[in-house]
Amino acid sequence: MTAVTVRVPAKVNLQLAVGPAREDGYHDLVNVFHAVSLFDEVTVTPGEPGSGRGPVSLSIDGEIGSRAADVPLDASNLAAKAARLLARETGAGGPVRIHLRKAIPVAGGMAGGSADAAATLVACDTLWGTGVPREELLRLAAELGSDVPFPLVGGTAVGTGRGERLAPVPCRGRFHWVFALAEAGLSTASVFAEYDRLRPDAPRPRLDDDLVAALAAGDARALGAALSNDLERAAFSLRPRLRDVLTTGRQAGALGAIVSGSGPTCAFLAADETAAAEVAAALDGSGRCARTVRAHGDVPGTTVVG
Repeated sequence: MTAVTVRVPAKVNLQLAVGPAREDGYHDLVNVFHAVSLFDEVTVTPGEPGSGRGPVSLSIDGEIGSRAADVPLDASNLAAKAARLLARETGAGGPVRIHLRKAIPVAGGMAGGSADAAATLVACDTLWGTGVPREELLRLAAELGSDVPFPLVGGTAVGTGRGERLAPVPCRGRFHWVFALAEAGLSTASVFAEYDRLRPDAPRPRLDDDLVAALAAGDARALGAALSNDLERAAFSLRPRLRDVLTTGRQAGALGAIVSGSGPTCAFLAADETAAAEVAAALDGSGRCARTVRAHGDVPGTTVVG
């Protein structure tokens, strides 16, 4: 096998409930992940023969507006860390080249870096023939980061603990989304720090039963009413214009509007494809975002496509 390509979806957080900071610096979360049809592709190929395990090399390209040029291509890249971790854990593998084709917004609160790391685990496992069981891949993914396990499974799931302990959530039908992308990203660490400043007495997070019922029923209107994100206020504090973006989408007919994860991407739930096109047009014409993309969910997780 000379190359493996894995497709991996973005996520939107339908509920992000955040508890107070723990002693280890993390927060207890109730995080309802929903995979959407906005995909990165990760291709791994063997490095130069005879070079030993050697460094992992990275290259990247992306769709217009993906801000792919902002992704670091050194050892700090989460996909590179994933390849090194799998090699260390299995004792297999060798030098690899990783090519990232980006469509998921960079630093946009849609877990693009985490998705690429999950895809790299699957791609290297396939390339090297290591046959790591799915539960072990999930463990390695959690070691890399709280958002890395979910892209392995996709669909809709609730994450607890740091967000890495996943349980599936039944989701019926297809939900239509519009995502308003920003010119510049927001640091997840900065948003959590602002959250801690604004809510030092945050309560213990709990799963929203109304949200779960709306997903099971395939009820878009009820789901729109149930969307929630405890980090939204912190994101507004750091990027006040996000309030105007959400208002624009709501006025254009969105059933629900929310900052996705730590932001700055804003997510809008629409009644159907036609309504999604109308929301996107209003946002694109408002001058309040860099551009919009449309997607549906939920969709499967990491998939080997070549």
